Amino acid sequence: MPYVFDFDHSHRRPPMEMKDLLGGKGANLAEMTSVLGLPVPPGFTISTDACRSYMEGGWPEGLSGEIARARGRLERAMGKEIGDPVDPLLVSVRSGAKFSMPGMMDTVLNLGLNDQSVEGLAKQTDDERFAYDSYRRFVAMYGRIVLGIPGEEFDSLFGAAKELAGTPSDARVPTELLRYLVESYQQIVERHTGVPFPQDPGDQLQGAIEAVFRSWNGPRAVAYREREHIPHTLGTAVNVQAMVFGNRDDRSGTGVGFTRDPATGARGVYGDFLVNAQGEDVVAGIRNTEPLPALKRAFPSVYRELMDVFDRLERHYRDMCDTEFTIEQGKLWMLQTRVGKRTGRAALKMAVDMTREPKIHLSRAEAVCRITEDHLSSVLHPQFSATGHQVIAKGLAASPGAAVGRAYFTADSAEEAARRGEHVVLVRNETSPEDVHGMLAAEGVLTARGGLVSHAAVVARGWGKPAVVGAESLRIGPHSFNAGDVTVREGDWISIDGSSGEVVAGKVELTVAAPPPELDVVLGWADEIRAEELGVRANADNGEDAANARRLGAEGIGLCRTEHMFLGEERLPVVRRMILAEGEDEEREALEQLREVQREDFVSILEAMDGLPVTVRLLDPPLHEFLPSLEELAIKKATTGHSDEERKLYEAAKSWQEVNPMLGTRGVRLGVIKPGLYAMQVRALMEAARQRVAAGGHPVVEIMIPLTVSREELALARSWVEEAIAGAAVAEEASNGRRRPSRRGGAPSPDSSGIEVKIGTMIETPRAALRAGEIAEVADFFSFGTNDLTQMTFGFSRDDVEGRLMSAYLDKGLLQRNPFETVDRDGVGELVQVATDRGRATKPELKVGVCGEHGGDPASILFFYGAGLDYVSCSPYRVPVARLAAAQAVVAAGRGPTRSQGSSRGGATKAAARRAAGPGTARRGVKKAAPRAAKAIGAVRSQRSPRAQKASKARSQGMLGASKPRSQGVLGASKPVKAVRRGSGAHNGKRAGRRH
Repeated sequence: MPYVFDFDHSHRRPPMEMKDLLGGKGANLAEMTSVLGLPVPPGFTISTDACRSYMEGGWPEGLSGEIARARGRLERAMGKEIGDPVDPLLVSVRSGAKFSMPGMMDTVLNLGLNDQSVEGLAKQTDDERFAYDSYRRFVAMYGRIVLGIPGEEFDSLFGAAKELAGTPSDARVPTELLRYLVESYQQIVERHTGVPFPQDPGDQLQGAIEAVFRSWNGPRAVAYREREHIPHTLGTAVNVQAMVFGNRDDRSGTGVGFTRDPATGARGVYGDFLVNAQGEDVVAGIRNTEPLPALKRAFPSVYRELMDVFDRLERHYRDMCDTEFTIEQGKLWMLQTRVGKRTGRAALKMAVDMTREPKIHLSRAEAVCRITEDHLSSVLHPQFSATGHQVIAKGLAASPGAAVGRAYFTADSAEEAARRGEHVVLVRNETSPEDVHGMLAAEGVLTARGGLVSHAAVVARGWGKPAVVGAESLRIGPHSFNAGDVTVREGDWISIDGSSGEVVAGKVELTVAAPPPELDVVLGWADEIRAEELGVRANADNGEDAANARRLGAEGIGLCRTEHMFLGEERLPVVRRMILAEGEDEEREALEQLREVQREDFVSILEAMDGLPVTVRLLDPPLHEFLPSLEELAIKKATTGHSDEERKLYEAAKSWQEVNPMLGTRGVRLGVIKPGLYAMQVRALMEAARQRVAAGGHPVVEIMIPLTVSREELALARSWVEEAIAGAAVAEEASNGRRRPSRRGGAPSPDSSGIEVKIGTMIETPRAALRAGEIAEVADFFSFGTNDLTQMTFGFSRDDVEGRLMSAYLDKGLLQRNPFETVDRDGVGELVQVATDRGRATKPELKVGVCGEHGGDPASILFFYGAGLDYVSCSPYRVPVARLAAAQAVVAAGRGPTRSQGSSRGGATKAAARRAAGPGTARRGVKKAAPRAAKAIGAVRSQRSPRAQKASKARSQGMLGASKPRSQGVLGASKPVKAVRRGSGAHNGKRAGRRH
């Protein structure tokens, strides 16, 4: 297959669909040229295949010949030759990866100029100043990008030239000084490289192409890809394009434009332009720009043509487009287009608006799929909680939300401060791609120069970070800035509001922003799409969190960690009394006190989630986590001595200490040693449920046994739970003078209060996953604890590995993603798939969910849906993200409503078909299961008993049961939806490792 493709090459399918090969920029240039017929300067694209070959083994064989032939076609099309001393053709060499990476890779402009062709350019244009300004720019850019010379050496000379000329404007530096600068720049090159500046256009071109290839693995590009989770193996395409010049004269200019406002989503003209400038001047923020509507006054006919192009692009791409354009002596040229990055508020508004616009007519499913996790996070960014604070400067509101932090003036110092745990605001005159690591570390960004499409603005919006740009009144030095008579030094607190452009000295209290109305609309559509397909619950441990989760749209609680209820200031001493008890009576008394306080906790949670399922996990961590540090007690013993209570605590801490607590006496193992603990918790839960029934509520209770690894273990624990449920019912009936009806069968029946209880287990060890078929015999549901499952599958201690090892593993490509952030599909994921399939082979109606932190990660949610899970559970503030991601997973699989107005119907049947198909089945838009997973799952299916096969058939016919009504909260939709949500939970204890 060839490496090089002309923009007007006859492609077998629309070029815009060929981003894997042509990169995003090349694909869109070809689309604009060959499909839309827009005024695009001719050129050609060197494919991503060539970049990958270059990275693997150097300059690819045959590439030079292809480039030479493409160069010849370009020169014939333009009627000029690159490097011609009489009438030279100049070209740009730009990167263009599959996924947009604004400013992260390198570009070389004005390529083809040398000591002879610059004179030809001056004669052809009758503008010697323009020719030498272009040559000056080229030598500096080539020296910095291709030859690796520090840019400051060129910048300092140019700054001195402007000072000598007595002008702050690049365009007013006289020709004589530009000639001098070119010679001085060439001397810098020879001093650094030992050879003169290259004069041969072929050498220049190959050097620029190699530089773009190398920039794919540059530090800023790697950091950006890691932040955006873009694979490092994709490579970049290179686009060689005939230059057009916005810096020819005052009838020329350059700009960037959006077909809608990327900050608010409003329709209308939006962007920046400069007269007599090149494109880099706009995006780098070096010169303050004019708003795009001003183009109408300066170039009225060009403005009308540009508006027509904007309209055609929106119709064609069915989305907001980001464009770059140049005006050369009155003629419009389109240099680039792409689907534009946008803020969360803008993304939501555009998605909703475009479903109502006939020219675009998005379906609801398409609208939902255009919203990202970052979009949702950004609309919930905090804002200044009060007014009246002293504003010391005001700039452009480039990326919404407020940020408070200490001011740091370099990317390196910002990153170092963030590593120390400080909140940071990065303050720069303007940012460049070299600042990306500092921007990543910062809470927000403040610049003195640049417009709303400057580097700082675009990157901050893409990452959902608050930003204020173009605050021209700031005078920024190396370690401080002045705003009028106010001086802010490095390390001082400042506050910025990216929604208003305000800059405030000191700390301003922040408050959560009110989300736009479109958020409810989009999440409502998401709920319709995922109805009966994938539910979303929350991880919550108290009534306040539960109520907040329901307000955010949670359809129940997937994980209530009861140990968190024991850590309050008034409760911890009671827990310790239970641990230190010297006899059964003393232990029973302590447990009774705990039962009373825990009952009240359960009442508040069940009340908040009335009518929705609440999964309560019985005590999980080892008891030493409720005791003081053994080391601290030992030091006190050696220094000041112990009191009687401290002596008992010290002995208990030594007794309960474990070498590896995560693998020690915790979960059901603790229940084996102290069964009274679980009995107390179950009794408290059932008393709370009955209290809710008496108050007219409808509690839905699920009790989860943690860390079981065998059928026998869960059967024993289940017997304790059933006995405690029965005992609680008998006690209540005795107090009310009623007789309790007898129970039949193994599972608890509704008691006299009509409360049904499901009993299940947390699958968090590889053995439990592999023996899931047996465990399912005595389980009503499974919930995957993927945090522990990941730790035990990899043999990683999360607390140690994430801080010490993970970054090295990611940098060296030993892991593609942090497995604690996104589920490891090939290992942990295979265990999830196998356990789900084996569990349902035994019990087709088995409900399966996930409550580890992966339940809040969109990529993991996509996998869990494909694996056949019923729900995900996440922390309350991740619930909106999980609702969105669940719907997107359904759309990716080709399920859910497909019409823009239709709601989901037949959800139970679809869910049954999905589960019956099995987690290893490939679906449209869902990554196929790893071969090992498919092989393992196939083996399980082949061993199914006739009973299991019959049950699976029943499942595929929709015999799954009805779903629960979903929350009617502020962000919730009004339609019934299956109950589930994704989540990340809090740490159970530093010493024992993270277990959720």
